[in-house]
Amino acid sequence: MNAPDVIRSAYAQLAVTGLGAARRFWVDMLGFHIQYEDSGTLCLRGTDELTHHSLVLRRGEPAGLDHLAYRVRTPEDVDKAEKFFTELGRPVKRLKKGEGTPGVGEAVRVIDPLGFPVELFHDIERAERLIQRYDLRHGAEIARLDHFNICTPDIPAAYAHYKSLGFGCSETIEGDEHELYAAWMYRKQAVHDVAFTGGAGPRLHHLGIATHESHQVLRRADLFGSLRKEHHIERGPGRHGVSNAFYLYLRDPDGHRVEIYTSDYYTGDPDHETYRWNVHDDRRRDFWGNAVIESWYKEAAPVLDLDGNPQPVSDALLDESAVRAGADGLG
Repeated sequence: MNAPDVIRSAYAQLAVTGLGAARRFWVDMLGFHIQYEDSGTLCLRGTDELTHHSLVLRRGEPAGLDHLAYRVRTPEDVDKAEKFFTELGRPVKRLKKGEGTPGVGEAVRVIDPLGFPVELFHDIERAERLIQRYDLRHGAEIARLDHFNICTPDIPAAYAHYKSLGFGCSETIEGDEHELYAAWMYRKQAVHDVAFTGGAGPRLHHLGIATHESHQVLRRADLFGSLRKEHHIERGPGRHGVSNAFYLYLRDPDGHRVEIYTSDYYTGDPDHETYRWNVHDDRRRDFWGNAVIESWYKEAAPVLDLDGNPQPVSDALLDESAVRAGADGLG
């Protein structure tokens, strides 16, 4: 099959139960900029982004992932995407401009082989780059969407599907017999556009949001604490072994997880090799060896189908958290 030419992860659309609370978290606290809003929708972006949005919040119940979106290189690649997923026997919906998310042109929305709602599009309205509008910066000074992290019970199947779409692999977590516990895959020349965390799925683990400097991550933690909103902080600040990212994990009012993220690396050389972490190396998830809290492994956001209904969830084939627990004498 002729796969569409995916450029990068482009935006995520979340269903939230209250736009007011979501706006306070994502705009006021984190620092996203509003590009468009109406009574049921907020379209947000970071300072570096030229496209209309990288995050869409729509009011709806239940809360969950509405869809992930990838940009493709040409309008013809939208047609290729429709044919590619139709030939896979997956549910496919073609959207004309104005039928889908504000600012996005023709698109194809599918349920992929992993059970995730995914949109592929080329045309999107442009916006003013705000990278030097220092007067507008606030919160964590969000620069751009970096990646999606999804929970899927079958990591090899996820790897194979994204490999068929032309994605490279920057890093993995593997067992002693090379069984695959997690993988980080990319189209843009960075560590990842999508990563797979083993666990019951399909579920959304987190959205990775890039900022430029580590002090902006630390300041965000200080501001949540100073406003007595420390309950939104789930994990960190810390540094991952995988990707080298300096991170802070937060949960929004509906439980959606976001990673404020900086300090990964370039993967654009044609001979870039996959770095393989052993599942027994405690530095993989935290380079300083700090234990990973249970909620980070066990909790994730539900995923909706093309009609907005929660997708059924299957149990994981491998449990990375159990490996850590056994190593610590807790299992």
